[in-house]
Amino acid sequence: MLVKTYGSAVYGVDAITITVEVSISAGIKFYLVGLPDNAVKESQQRIETALKQYDYSIPGKKIVINMAPADIRKEGSSYDLTIAIGILSASGKIPVAILKDYIIMGELSLDGSLQTIKGVLPIVLKAKEEGFKGVIIPQVNMLEASMVSGIKIYGAENIKQVIDFLSGDSMALKENDIDIQQYFDEQLHHLTEDFADVKGQAN
Repeated sequence: MLVKTYGSAVYGVDAITITVEVSISAGIKFYLVGLPDNAVKESQQRIETALKQYDYSIPGKKIVINMAPADIRKEGSSYDLTIAIGILSASGKIPVAILKDYIIMGELSLDGSLQTIKGVLPIVLKAKEEGFKGVIIPQVNMLEASMVSGIKIYGAENIKQVIDFLSGDSMALKENDIDIQQYFDEQLHHLTEDFADVKGQAN
């Protein structure tokens, strides 16, 4: 079965949508193609161990994963969640139809929890520009993502929450409720340094 999930690659201040195609067929082999760097290639071990924490597994079949466009180098571990969800969907654990609506990004720890990723702001901006319904990212990145309005942003603490959400449990993930303007206003009252403290600043 062939399914597609969507992630994003960040170059400078811009993001490019990456389509992760996952095909599972008869055989026993794991192929990851599309110019992934070593951190991306190592995702198999992180994904396999993380899924075991929640009684899921990578099927013992031939798995081919293509990260398109194939001429753009993919770097870092933030595609762990994108690839893992693609594998689960291709093996029948998650409905396929819902995947087209979301950009999914996150680095997996071995216990299944999600670690912070880089470049969340351009990722969310690109997702909004391209008409995605929402983005699913690690909970720790929610503050940065909340600077973008007009798109649904969901923060997850672990992969199980993402699996449950995509399987139809709308309560598994909480939509962003951070008022970024209120947050900035509150921070103005907690400044400990000021340019007035710099010697010669008046000059």
